[in-house]
Amino acid sequence: MNKAGKILALLFTLVFAIGLLAGCGNETKEAASSDTKAADQKSTLQQIKDRGKIRIAVFSDKPPFGFVDANGKNQGYDVYFAHRIAKDLLGDENAVEFVLTEAAARAEVLDADKVDITLANFTVTPERKEKVDFANPYMKVALGIVSPDGQPITSVDQLKGKKVIVNKGTTAETYFTKNYPDIELLKYDQNTEAFQALKDGRGAALAHDNTLVFAWARENAGFTVGVTKLGDLDSIAPAVKKGNTELLNWLNDEITKLGAEQFFHKDFEATLKPAYGDTVKPDDVVVEAGKL
Repeated sequence: MNKAGKILALLFTLVFAIGLLAGCGNETKEAASSDTKAADQKSTLQQIKDRGKIRIAVFSDKPPFGFVDANGKNQGYDVYFAHRIAKDLLGDENAVEFVLTEAAARAEVLDADKVDITLANFTVTPERKEKVDFANPYMKVALGIVSPDGQPITSVDQLKGKKVIVNKGTTAETYFTKNYPDIELLKYDQNTEAFQALKDGRGAALAHDNTLVFAWARENAGFTVGVTKLGDLDSIAPAVKKGNTELLNWLNDEITKLGAEQFFHKDFEATLKPAYGDTVKPDDVVVEAGKL
């Protein structure tokens, strides 16, 4: 073979080797891509089971629905339900990782895949339905207004020219912003901040879920729920990330099955009655089998 032939042979060998390397690279990329797709396609329920924990967002400062007790344990109506979800899905009521959230972040933690379910006393609204998928309800609620005994607020008309305390991202904020834009709102991230502001006299009243203000007023002498029902009767439901149909369907089936044993009445007796006493009837709050 002459010199020119040797050069051509060498070039051919190099081109062939580069082709092989490129093919191997593509195969590696395709394999990696296939692995990623397989992980993405793995069912949500299977991912939870593989993890061995279900991540559920709850409140840390909204007794009696979601709060952290003196021993650092999560307690409340939503927490009681969360433990049952873990038991029925994973076989262990303690196989739940509680992620503490604020009202304004309840949809955000789902969208960011920080939790599987939000159970933080989440009221269903058309605006929120655009961001998350709600399962069937397990509770019903309206707005209430709590104020000092010495200057009780018994109608919204009395709030004109005064300040009303609300939490950011709640239905109370939305309701007053939409229906009473002239009433000044003092907005807080956390429930503890909002109720402390009421105690300090920074606002004439505080608007929140009536189920919450009933319990708070009973525990805090000197305050009265002067407006017991404001606006429409709403429902509270678990929420999952938009499009997570598998987990949504599982939750709906779970809520239906729990209705057969009157689970949420048991939840009420264990977590809400100690806070309400005889001032609130279970059927005024509880929803069984997802049916209002």
